Amino acid sequence: MALPLRTADETVFVDRFTDGVLDPAQPMLGPVRDGGHIVANTAPGCWGPMITPHLKGGHEVTVPVAVEGAEVGDAVAIRIKDITVTSIATASGNDRPMEGRFVDDPYCAARCPQCGTMYPPTRLEGIGPESVRCANCGADATPFTFTNGYTIVFDATRRVGVTVHREAAEAIARDAARYAALPARSTQNPILRFAPHDLVGVVARLRPFLGQLGTVPAIRMPDSHNAGDFGAFLIGKQHEFALTPEQLALRTDGHMDCDAVRAGAIVIAPVKVPGAGVYLGDMHALQGDGEIAGHTCDVSGTVTLQVEVIKGLNIDGPILFPVPEDLPYLARPFTEEELARARALAEQWGLRELERTAPISVIGTGPDLNAATDNGLERAARLLDMTVPEVKNRATITGAIEIARHPGVVQVTFLAPVDRLARIGLGPYIEAQYGIKA
Repeated sequence: MALPLRTADETVFVDRFTDGVLDPAQPMLGPVRDGGHIVANTAPGCWGPMITPHLKGGHEVTVPVAVEGAEVGDAVAIRIKDITVTSIATASGNDRPMEGRFVDDPYCAARCPQCGTMYPPTRLEGIGPESVRCANCGADATPFTFTNGYTIVFDATRRVGVTVHREAAEAIARDAARYAALPARSTQNPILRFAPHDLVGVVARLRPFLGQLGTVPAIRMPDSHNAGDFGAFLIGKQHEFALTPEQLALRTDGHMDCDAVRAGAIVIAPVKVPGAGVYLGDMHALQGDGEIAGHTCDVSGTVTLQVEVIKGLNIDGPILFPVPEDLPYLARPFTEEELARARALAEQWGLRELERTAPISVIGTGPDLNAATDNGLERAARLLDMTVPEVKNRATITGAIEIARHPGVVQVTFLAPVDRLARIGLGPYIEAQYGIKA
């Protein structure tokens, strides 16, 4: 879709959300200038939208922002300048789909079990897991319920959280939108209304990050399915978002649920539509690697990003430059003391020079973790003009394969040759992030 000619803004403020669908045919906000900023107020991701059937994508992400000069085949570097949690509390837990309340996929094809309305509008009646009612017929219409859930409150500094008992959870549920700090234009039903309380007195540390951060795919799809694992659920289905394997390849993997996508990190996202369309959401207050429960502490918050176009990088999925402390031990830049030891050892064995390296993390996605790993290895090999076996060796002795989300998002992280990173235009990012000059 050709973008209209508009003057690019230094800063684009975003407080509007999609209906859960990423659509390259829809207009974008902006454009923001190349090198400019996006400031957004995000809404909670998974559970709120999951119990809001009129949201068609399983999440509620920001309306995409066009970036000045971004063309198909380019990439956009997204520097995460700040992430601040604004929610006072949230609720989450392991889920169970409610049979008879969706067509093939409860995330993106909800149907009222009584009147059969697709994507039914709902109203809230009381609190608890049966509080979401079809506005047309009054039936219990939530597509999901908890198998084990919790309500968690945060301290004023947003550094720790504590899960609460039934009485506290129900008190919070009665004023759920305020405790969730729902943005004014969010249309989701706050999950705090369910008042889950299976875990009581559990203490957790906060370390917020973005579960969704990326660019618009080249095909219309539910936002939560813009990844190789959730996207695989769309293949051959009966609802309106069904895709073929070839169409799924047009995704951009913006839904990473990678806990390294936090303040200070740099995400390099592919551009598959004119203007790129940078969007974000699904802020998590905290998460362990793998998000093994399927969900974590989804919160509202404010985010500041800086965007920059990288011409002609032509990547298939995201690249990540994590903050140094998030790197696997073997992938951290060497200290001067370590390099001195390595040079002495090399001289002892007649080696004249050492390879200069810097960390890089390539995101891989697929229907399962094995497929995601293969995808990440192949992407890294294409990016750096290596064979897959060479990438495997480098990831083994200078990095790691880390699970971002089970069932199928991984980080392939390793130390890569600086000259190859510089050759493809990534030199400024390794210098900014790790102090390594190309």
